[in-house]
Amino acid sequence: MGIERVIDNTVHEDDSEEEVYEQSLRPTNFSEYIGQERLKKNLKLAIDAVKKRDDGTTLDHVLLYGPPGLGKTTMANVIAHELGANLKVTTGPAIERAGDLASILTNLQDGDVLFIDEIHRLRRAVEEILYSAMEDYKLDIVVGKGPAANSIRLDLPHFTVIGATTRTGSLAGPLRDRFGITYRLEYYKEPEIKQIIKRTAGLLETPIKDDAAEMLATRSRLTPRIANRITKRVRDYADVNGDGVIDTKIATEALDLMEIDSLGLDPADRNMLELMIENYGDRPVGVTTIAALTGDEVSTIEDYYEPYLIQLGFIEKTPRGRVVTLKAKEHLKKHD
Repeated sequence: MGIERVIDNTVHEDDSEEEVYEQSLRPTNFSEYIGQERLKKNLKLAIDAVKKRDDGTTLDHVLLYGPPGLGKTTMANVIAHELGANLKVTTGPAIERAGDLASILTNLQDGDVLFIDEIHRLRRAVEEILYSAMEDYKLDIVVGKGPAANSIRLDLPHFTVIGATTRTGSLAGPLRDRFGITYRLEYYKEPEIKQIIKRTAGLLETPIKDDAAEMLATRSRLTPRIANRITKRVRDYADVNGDGVIDTKIATEALDLMEIDSLGLDPADRNMLELMIENYGDRPVGVTTIAALTGDEVSTIEDYYEPYLIQLGFIEKTPRGRVVTLKAKEHLKKHD
């Protein structure tokens, strides 16, 4: 079994209370949403154009992609709020059969926004029904079986699909082509993460010193979700071991307790790098081998470990596999 991550991007069944709490920290409009300026500018233009026309047309379908934790779900909420539309939320794995999708689509109203997280995990049979629904607002249903089977075409209300994925390459071409607006969410800059941390601390009614917010920003992996979770954990530490104020002393002690180093790497990150060095040195390692070494799934390595480590220049992807860089080795020596 792999080392449990202190900062975990995955959603677990027992995390429902944490997710509700995290939802309360999310911005609801573009003015509150920090970062992703290029994306916000383009989306605001498209939304303003739809509102100005006021002829019953809806916003083009939107595909948001990029590493986990960068705000795809939050952006979907903001888009729906800015449109003044109802937001219906589901996930790719939750739509198991064509009938599940048909039920969702026939319950939509004109102008609704349907958010499908992990859209790359839709089953192929479900995808094929979604094609005509997105393009023509029609739903083809087959009633009966064998010679008595009959195809019925239903009209659907005009709606907007917002799809979110960490793997845009895994989307079928015909589905990807039906999104009129496609954007990649980029990693945030440290000043933006600092702003997010100060906003979160304010919502949590926890005083935070400027230099402490800066320290947390450097450890948050340039990712808002992680920044929020670290802020909440440090807030807990400040409440128990201090006077409720987050200063550099409290922040340092809390981060040391969580074993999050100066670049935001946690024990699981360092363990993976150390196993690669110990077993393969400077030789390339295949992702399936890395997964076997750490006890994690291949998708976990690709979605949660690699993006930030590649961003740091700690791992290089080559045709023969992944290689740990000299920069990573020097960082690990400093934190031995």
